[in-house]
Amino acid sequence: MGCWSPLCGRRVGPMMGWHLGRSRHGVKRLWLGRSRSGRSVREGVSMRPFVRFAPAGLVLLVALTVLTGTPMLVRSVGYASTTARITLAQQTIASDDILERIDRAQVAIAEAVTPGVVHIDVRSSRSQWNIGGSSGTGWVYDALGHIVTNAHVVRGEGTISIEFASGVSASAQLVAADPYTDIAVLRVSGMNSGLFPLDRATGEPARQGQQVFAFGSPFGFKHSMSQGIVSGLGRDPRGAVTDGGFTNFIQTDAAVNPGNSGGPLVDSRGRVIGMNIAIATGRDTDGTMEGQSAGISFAIPLNVIENVVGQLIESGQVRRGFLGIHLGNTVVVQAEGPNTLAGVQVAGVQENSAAERAGLRRGDIITAFGGQPTPTLPILRSLITSYGPGSNVEAEFYRDNQPQTATITLGEFAALTLAFEPVMRSLRNLGIGFGMRPNQGQAPLINSVERWASDSGIEPGDRIIRVNGQNVRNLGDLALHLDRSGLLMGSSIELTVEKADGGTKSVTVPSGRRR
Repeated sequence: MGCWSPLCGRRVGPMMGWHLGRSRHGVKRLWLGRSRSGRSVREGVSMRPFVRFAPAGLVLLVALTVLTGTPMLVRSVGYASTTARITLAQQTIASDDILERIDRAQVAIAEAVTPGVVHIDVRSSRSQWNIGGSSGTGWVYDALGHIVTNAHVVRGEGTISIEFASGVSASAQLVAADPYTDIAVLRVSGMNSGLFPLDRATGEPARQGQQVFAFGSPFGFKHSMSQGIVSGLGRDPRGAVTDGGFTNFIQTDAAVNPGNSGGPLVDSRGRVIGMNIAIATGRDTDGTMEGQSAGISFAIPLNVIENVVGQLIESGQVRRGFLGIHLGNTVVVQAEGPNTLAGVQVAGVQENSAAERAGLRRGDIITAFGGQPTPTLPILRSLITSYGPGSNVEAEFYRDNQPQTATITLGEFAALTLAFEPVMRSLRNLGIGFGMRPNQGQAPLINSVERWASDSGIEPGDRIIRVNGQNVRNLGDLALHLDRSGLLMGSSIELTVEKADGGTKSVTVPSGRRR
């Protein structure tokens, strides 16, 4: 007969019975008993723990397998993918030599330009403002040994030495300098060979976006090279040149730092398009020769350099073109189609001037001069003075919203107009002040003294009657003589003053880096 299980109420087969009992500790256990045939079987083990933990163990085993196997699989797939990418990249590099060609071109630029770049050291022992000297960069302008650099690099009297990339050193003399464009010309002595003048991109204005390379000695690291593009044109960073000077600079993002001043800025063919002059820093965005590069640097355009350098070599002075107009505000005019142009409005025309002879009138808007756009007053002013007196230049302008052109024969910019304010400012920095401008024929009367002037024995009531031996008749004479004697370049100058009692006294303005 069968029996009924007390656990499930189901009948159990005749060969084996199930018995519910208690263990010695009182825990309910399911035991194997004796079959109806009387055969005994050994005491069974508990089945419930096995049934309970077997599935959990299986899950744990699967989880461990996944945790250990999946990362290995992912790594294997990632490794294979990376290997494939590397192989493809290597094949691409091997099949296209564009980067090698760019490298070869840039190396060629360095090899073509570096022999024509020089490191400049100026050593001075007399200066009260610049004990020790200064350094910068220059470049070979011609086979006659002329070296071009910034005027501020050689400001102040001293011994000038230059060093070529080959390691050859030589002494140089200052030929002449123009503080209003910050350009100076040196001449190297004792070298009959070994000069490598740089090629120049004459007649090709810089273009925004073109690639450029700056050469120089940043922080004294001689004959360095950096790369960038022309970021902008016609920039006017105040403070980069002598007050009243001319800007119209090229802006680049090539790395330029102190020591790069005077170095060449060249194009992708290794031709000079400008000369490094100043940088903008986070502290001073108006342009400075000090500080560290913030990705904005400025360079003098080649057309200005060639005009100034040619005159400095020929005569030691710079004569500038003069148009004879009063410049007004920047005005935007409607050009053909939807385009607009920015130009400078003529506020007035001087009588018997170059502008009047060419037919310019008040209200005309000049949009280009010599083929160069003139969107701002500083750009137009710089372009006019970049030509010499007597030059024939074409001007483009709008009159009554109609485009017109005129060929203008430039007059000459009055040297006194340019020099007067900067010279007076330098004298004030020396402690010499004047009252109202004296009449013609009267030597300038000093009405205040301080600093150097006071220490030198100059007194209020004294009159300056000579500059380096040249007679001074009025304040205009004084400004011109001081300018031509190199006051703005930091040259030492002898002043002769007449005392109130009729006696005279000579004093020497010491050399130094004055501005």
